[in-house]
Amino acid sequence: MWCILTLMDTSFDDFLLPAPLMRGLANAGFARPTEVQARVIPAALEGHDLLVSAATGSGKTAAFLLPIMERLLVNPRPSGGTRALVLVPTRELARQIQTHFMHLASYTRLTMGVITGGESRAHQIATLRRNPEILVATPGRLLDLGTAGQVDLSELEVLVLDEADRMLDMGFADDVLAIIARANPRRQSLLFSATLHHLGLKRITEPLLREPRVLTVNPIRAPHPDIRHQVLLSDGPEHKERQLAWLLLNETYEKALVFTNTREGASALGKHLIGQGLRVAVLHGELEQRERNRIVELLHDGRVNILVGTDVAARGLDIAGIERVINFDVPRSGDDYLHRTGRTGRAGEQGVAISLVGPPEWNRFGSIERYLGLTVEPRVIEGLKASFNGPSKRPKGRATRPAGGKTPAKKEAAPKSKNRLRDRKNIGKRRQPSGQAALEAGHSPPAKRPGRGEPSTH
Repeated sequence: MWCILTLMDTSFDDFLLPAPLMRGLANAGFARPTEVQARVIPAALEGHDLLVSAATGSGKTAAFLLPIMERLLVNPRPSGGTRALVLVPTRELARQIQTHFMHLASYTRLTMGVITGGESRAHQIATLRRNPEILVATPGRLLDLGTAGQVDLSELEVLVLDEADRMLDMGFADDVLAIIARANPRRQSLLFSATLHHLGLKRITEPLLREPRVLTVNPIRAPHPDIRHQVLLSDGPEHKERQLAWLLLNETYEKALVFTNTREGASALGKHLIGQGLRVAVLHGELEQRERNRIVELLHDGRVNILVGTDVAARGLDIAGIERVINFDVPRSGDDYLHRTGRTGRAGEQGVAISLVGPPEWNRFGSIERYLGLTVEPRVIEGLKASFNGPSKRPKGRATRPAGGKTPAKKEAAPKSKNRLRDRKNIGKRRQPSGQAALEAGHSPPAKRPGRGEPSTH
């Protein structure tokens, strides 16, 4: 209890941050540190390597940016050059970190560069030549430029891996290891992951971290206190479309995210909702980066209030006012469910996550419920109730015996048992044809055994 009260009483003043950062925090609207900030910032300021498990939306971006910025301000280096590197799995997350930095650094002269795939190499080389003090990058493009001699990490002071589990899922392990090998071995390293149980994580942590402190904050499977989870049963895709349109047209919300499992599904659903008169944009991984940035800005500025997307939108999308997350398709895993629903209920705001579940998705959604320990509220829309109510349940226990006799199953069981015994005795014996079949085959029919009271012919 003492530790909980201590964290609750923590303020940003306790970290003794430079005055420009305190002004930046006020400008960004940070009132009190979140739990992950209260635990990570002091340990990072002391110079420890950290292995941190923190859920999406817990405030971890500021938790690693503030110690980096404090180091750069307190110990300026006139020679310039990249002093801190943040590796991220997606372009969207890189842009979100840049936005956080611009708010927090608004009263400093610190600089940040962003290096991601899908954008002009020439523009990024020009960015590197300006020697930004902090780089945010995706592994593939950074390694590509490093191999070409455009990136020097020999003087790096801090290396951060954000959403390391996602980078491993996306196949970046070898790229990350190659970048670690190029980095200054005397650096401080911080690794953030939604879970510390990922099978491939040890391969990264061993070369990255030295005697790290392990901090587990808001474990990934812990229920989010500010999100209500609801389920709406559906009979199929067309029924889901009608239910979704009703939710978006009749419920009160500032912004909503709708998730599908495929980009084709996202495009088709977006067109359908636009046809219903809704302000909708579609986001998926096949769009050019410039178009993706434009769509995110549309949602951020409120020019559209509904975004239909694939799981690419579930990572790194941090936009205020998202009060509804709707799973048009049930996600493929419990972790995907958490990353999707983590776009709402952020920074203490209340959010609602609604899943439309059809017959083929019932078992998968049930597995997600059990895996995450969710408490899910059933919902029904009047006039759009599904005829599907879950799988039919098989009766448990023995069948009820009808009055006055044995059950049909027992009547059939006896002859089956006798036949089985007879067959077992006759294994390996050749059967002789009988009756008309015997005469046609040239055999004599078997002799008829005399009945009771009949004389024998022998």
